[in-house]
Amino acid sequence: MAQDRTMQLGLDGRVALVTGGSRGIGAAVCLELARQGCEVAFTYVGKPGEADDTTNAIEKLGRRALPLEADAADSAATDKAVDRTVKDLGGLDVLVCNAGITRDAVVWNMSDKAWDDVIAVNLKGYFTFNRAAARLFKDQRRGRIVNISSINGERGKYGQANYTAAKGGVNALTRTLARELGKFNVTVNAVAPGMVATEMAADLAPEFRNAAVRETMLGRLADPADIAHVVAFLCSDFACHVTGQILRVDGGQYI
Repeated sequence: MAQDRTMQLGLDGRVALVTGGSRGIGAAVCLELARQGCEVAFTYVGKPGEADDTTNAIEKLGRRALPLEADAADSAATDKAVDRTVKDLGGLDVLVCNAGITRDAVVWNMSDKAWDDVIAVNLKGYFTFNRAAARLFKDQRRGRIVNISSINGERGKYGQANYTAAKGGVNALTRTLARELGKFNVTVNAVAPGMVATEMAADLAPEFRNAAVRETMLGRLADPADIAHVVAFLCSDFACHVTGQILRVDGGQYI
């Protein structure tokens, strides 16, 4: 019989909002938080079929799901998503920022648009969602924020000046908000994966995926659930004295 890997984290009745929750890491986080007892709102852009799949999976776990079509680069949509979550699900206790895009190119070939698009979603989008949640969490004097970063925000990555700059900014934003919100009983942390076995990784040439596997000490790419388990822990009271941390979940890919 397969071993049950579900640890009970005491999240029953809490409300979570996950950005970019229709697939990949975001969908895995939605499902793990639902397993742990959360009602889950999530944002997506396009591909309503994927949003339907995530919604159905959450509801099969006996939790309410609230899919919200919202572009992370649009600050008005950000505020609306938070307001809808509070109104429709009765509050907000957890924010997980995950929505992101890539527009890879070496810096001498990178266009202004490629830079601006990635910064708008991967950094400004995190700022606007963090800001909206911070306003609420500060007043209610409780809350958990987890930002999905990347080991490449610490070490850099060839052909990803825009992406790595954004993730480095997410790390700095996380530490700053941990300082600002700590006195209100709000924790702010980031999870920094290495390469994860998602649709994005599947589109890479095999030599790039194989190189990432060789870099890891555990000899495999992360599964999205590996990231989701750590996110759920940081959202729980077991992590109530953890804040301002950038926690690598990379199988030792970056040591």
